[in-house]
Formats: sequence, structure tokens, C-alpha cells
Amino acid sequence: MRRQKSVQVERVATFGQRKVAPRVCIADGKKHIRTFLGEALEELGFITCECAAVTELSSVLKEQLPDLIVLGLPADGTEAGLMLKTLVEHEYDGKVLLIGPKNSIIVTAVRQLGEEFGVTMLPPLATPFSADGLRSSVALLLPAQTPPSPAVDVAEALKAGWLELWYQQKIDVHTLAPRGAEALVRLRHPTWGVVPPAYFIPDDRDPNFTALSEFVIKRALNDWHYFIGQHGPVDIAINLPISFLEDPASVGKLCRMIPDHPAFGGLTVEVKSTEIIQNLDLALDAAKRLRFHNIAISIDDLGVDWPSLMDVANFPFVEIKVDREFVTGCADNRLKQTVCRRIVELAKHAGVRTVAKGVETRADLVAIHEMGFDLAQGYLFGKPVNAKKFARAALARPVTVE
Repeated sequence: MRRQKSVQVERVATFGQRKVAPRVCIADGKKHIRTFLGEALEELGFITCECAAVTELSSVLKEQLPDLIVLGLPADGTEAGLMLKTLVEHEYDGKVLLIGPKNSIIVTAVRQLGEEFGVTMLPPLATPFSADGLRSSVALLLPAQTPPSPAVDVAEALKAGWLELWYQQKIDVHTLAPRGAEALVRLRHPTWGVVPPAYFIPDDRDPNFTALSEFVIKRALNDWHYFIGQHGPVDIAINLPISFLEDPASVGKLCRMIPDHPAFGGLTVEVKSTEIIQNLDLALDAAKRLRFHNIAISIDDLGVDWPSLMDVANFPFVEIKVDREFVTGCADNRLKQTVCRRIVELAKHAGVRTVAKGVETRADLVAIHEMGFDLAQGYLFGKPVNAKKFARAALARPVTVE
């Protein structure tokens, strides 16, 4: 029986009760493998770190205290054996997941060696593997409960640099070609991992909301420059509250930040339909003025309140996005189809494009195509991802529908 370090016993014993995100170290000699696994595990809620060789593992064990080591196996298992010995020397009490070809002699040998050393070895994950396969392999380490609300104060997050923008593609319903992306704010906490927006986005009356809005604007425009360097121009949409448009100073700052670049196609600002309808005069005025600064207003999450916009003359908005409540499952729901058709008719009469949010199945895609939607957005085409992964994956390949 190996002697256990008291600090690690305490950490493992309280794991789950503290409801913190699990930590994982990805040990593999190939950079692209570490990057791929890191992004996949971050999406599952892990806090990730990596090491390329056994010489780096000791410092990782001391500084990061990982709950899991994901060990990629090359053709030669010698390095993996040395890593297992290093784990024993540091009295590692977490788990090890081997990744390698199915029925591989090396995978079997390394797993047996780990068991002989007293290391807790998870069942190996055979390559190639799916996202569901990876999730199943690490399911025991995933927290059973979500962080309490609020998990973190947004002012602290802004100061510490924990906020990020993730991007989800908008797709042309008729051609399946990419047609821009929506920027969605995320928080990567050093303990909790990626925190859902519901746990940190403040009320728009919060004094920190303006700072959060300014962060979104600045980061989105910086990412636009990054995208054009990696792939080409991308039309970006951001979300702002109607209260932002009430402040002349904030609006003026936004206008001054718009890139003076020949490839910049404009910035779309998505505002909740309920806020627009409740402040219609303000929204109409803002939409008309901002058009001259290459900024367009989109009506977001429109649903059964669509008749409130029927009498708007000289419609100054650029698009209408239908609430996912009426899109997801619309293929088999005539009531949802009725709402969608009425909104599409309203948009066509006003001369603006329509976006269907929450498209998750082929059947729903066929349905929105038949109803006349212009663009679609949803998990059928991909989940939101960080800017680097979006540029590398989403922008570099044609859209396919499984």
C-alpha cells in the first residue's frame, strides 16, 4: 500500500462536495493531440494543463494537482512507463486514462504496469473515439452539481481577465455556407472552470454591466482582426441591452471603435425583442442613427409578441431572430410552425433577414427551409467555441449536417 500525502487525501476527499471543476493533465508528445484533447475536455468542464515529456510532469504534479492524467500512447511505450514511475514517486492519488489503438499490445502493457505500481487506471479509451466516448471515460470525475449562483462577481472577473468570447456560426439555410457568427460571453474561472453565463452576467442595472458590455465590444472587434488574419473577414454579432443604447457616451465610444477597414462588413448588435418592444421609440431611433456608423440592430428572441412590430414603418432593423422555443422541435409542432411563419412573413414585408435559433435536428432544418428562413444557428452546425478553435475548425471547413 502506497503512503498517501495528506494534502492530496484532503483534496480528493472533498472533491465533489466543494463542487469545483476537476483538473486534468494531458500528457502527449504531439502538440496537436494535446490541443484537441484540451479543448474537448474543457467543453466537458475540466480545467486543463499539459506536458509534452516526462521531464515536465513533476512540476505539473506539484503545481496543478491534477485529478486525472490523460496519457496518449505513441508507438514506443517507454516514455509512458517513465511517466507512471514519476506518478509513483510523487505518490499520485488521482486516476490515469490511457488513449491508444484498440487491442494494442503497448496499451495493455502500460495499463498492467500502472496497476502493478498501484496507480488507479481507468479503462483505456480506444482511438478513434467520439465525444460521447470521451465523456463516458471521464464521467466519474465530472461534478454532479453545478456551481451555486452567483459563482463569481463579474467585477472580479473583469479585473482578473477571466472573461472570454466564444463564437457560434450562423449558416445560410439554402446553401449551408457560413454567414457570420454570434459572440457569446463566457467565464473561465481558475477553480470552477468554464462557468455558464447565468451564473455571472449581472442585471443591466448593475453598475458593472457597462464595463461588461465594453469588454464584449472590444474583444469582438479584436477577434475580428484575428479572424481576418487567419481566414478572412467574419461578420460578428454581439449582444447588448437596450440600456446601453440609452447612454450617449457608451454609444459614442462604440461608434469610434468600429474598424476603418475595407473588409469590415459591419457590426450587428442583438437586442432582446422584449426590450425593443418595451422601448420601441428608443430602439427605432438608435437603429436609424447607428446605421450610418456601420452598426446594425438585430431583434433577438422574437416569439408570440411579434404582432407588436407589425405597425413599424420604415423598419430600421437588419434582422429578426426567432426564439429557440419556437424553432427547436418545430418540424413536429404545428403551433411552433405557425409562429415561425408569421415572423418570416413580417420580416419579408419589412425587407429584413430571418434567423432560426436552436436548430438541432435535420428535420428542423428542413422545416425552417420550407418556411423561408434565411439563416440558421444551433447545435446541428456546432456548439459555441473559443476564438482560436472557431478560426481553426469552424472557418476552415465546409459545413456538414450529420
